[in-house]
Amino acid sequence: MFTGIVTAIGTITQAEERGDLRLRIAAPLDPARIDIGASIACSGVCLTVVDRGGAKGDAWFDVDVSGETTSCTVAAMWNEGAKLNIEPSLRMGDELGGHIVTGHVDAVGEVTRAEEEGDSWRVDVRAPKELAPFIAPKGSITVQGVSLTVNEIRDEDDGSCTFMLNIIPHTGEVTTLGALKAGDQVNLEIDVLARYLKRMQALAS
Repeated sequence: MFTGIVTAIGTITQAEERGDLRLRIAAPLDPARIDIGASIACSGVCLTVVDRGGAKGDAWFDVDVSGETTSCTVAAMWNEGAKLNIEPSLRMGDELGGHIVTGHVDAVGEVTRAEEEGDSWRVDVRAPKELAPFIAPKGSITVQGVSLTVNEIRDEDDGSCTFMLNIIPHTGEVTTLGALKAGDQVNLEIDVLARYLKRMQALAS
């Protein structure tokens, strides 16, 4: 379980096909606090640590990424050299600073606008129609593993929707969101309460 509060930006330093995809991710973490078998969210995707090493502030960890995972997430995020938003799983007593995030991506969205607005970064994201009913103004959504609040939403003619985000300077600096541009794809996870409503709606129909 996660909160969508990113603690570091990691870089994929090795990517090797072994049936599944084995990645080595370098990040400014303490390897002594990374347990084998622990869950780490990587740009919104919950992955299991299978090896780790390095030094405090200059750690690395290995994860295996299944074909199912790569097929449901942003394809380019698994390339060597890609930057990832990193969040270790919650520990007992940790502050719940964002919202409850499972690390299970619901769909891939597309950035349709990314530009400065005041001191912040205005980002508009188009979400597919299967997610549109579960995204609401002032509700929570996870984009690339980051907990964000939806400012506005516009329903599109094809059933999809475009939602608007305000990325404050701090968030843009400590995550990969500050580098987003129109045309980029992003991992989306709807709020956990909306996930259950989605299931209830499916059973009722």
